[in-house]
Amino acid sequence: MTLDTAQEPDVTAGSGAAGDDGVVFRSDVTVELVKASASDADVLFAARVSTKGEQSLEDVEADASRSVGLIRYLMRDRHGSPFEHNSMTFYVQAPIFVFREFMRHRIASYNEESGRYRELRPVFYVPGPERKLRQVGKPGAYTFEDGTPEQHELVTRATQDACRTAYAAYQEMLAAGVAREVARIVLPVTTYSSMYVTMNARALMNFLSLRTKREDSTFPSFPQREIEMVAEVMEARWAELMPLTHQAFDANGRVAP
Repeated sequence: MTLDTAQEPDVTAGSGAAGDDGVVFRSDVTVELVKASASDADVLFAARVSTKGEQSLEDVEADASRSVGLIRYLMRDRHGSPFEHNSMTFYVQAPIFVFREFMRHRIASYNEESGRYRELRPVFYVPGPERKLRQVGKPGAYTFEDGTPEQHELVTRATQDACRTAYAAYQEMLAAGVAREVARIVLPVTTYSSMYVTMNARALMNFLSLRTKREDSTFPSFPQREIEMVAEVMEARWAELMPLTHQAFDANGRVAP
């Protein structure tokens, strides 16, 4: 199945409006599934070629609901390669520091907006009021807790001031004829960028196992909230495409096969 979405992007929080200086502050991310060839049946024909050879071609359009036991078995016993024969491409808008974490996952294909070839827009991430600000505990054994109103005011003010100063310096260099690839060095990692990321279901399960925090996970994970916001929307879109595989992933403690 090939899916080409024309719907509005999935957004996890409200977007900001431009100020008098054109600078925009946001506390959200944008994730849109733009193209996919992925279904539960893809797992079946890929698995059955090992026992049926050319007869597995009969399973390309099979009713996956009749073989849910096979999907669960493959997930449980970590026979992972049958989950690789599918593809999903997402368009993501998020602050640059999210992309730096995302690209640690070397099991996907990425193409990101380039500050060498276009003038970067004055759009910056500032944590929203629901973002937990206080790290309590020591490395490896800490939690994040709500910040005080004073801490939220400080984070918002300091971030906005720094971004406005940085963008003014960026514009000053561009106006003086400095190359974009040089002028961009003053911009902070809270600047929004955009990228396409393409991965298969096995790679996505690996990503989700590390970038979502769930009490039912076999192995606990402690993702930064901003990348978890991206992961949550990606998981919701994948669950619509491959519901039986997603259910098996959950039932198996969210361990990637």
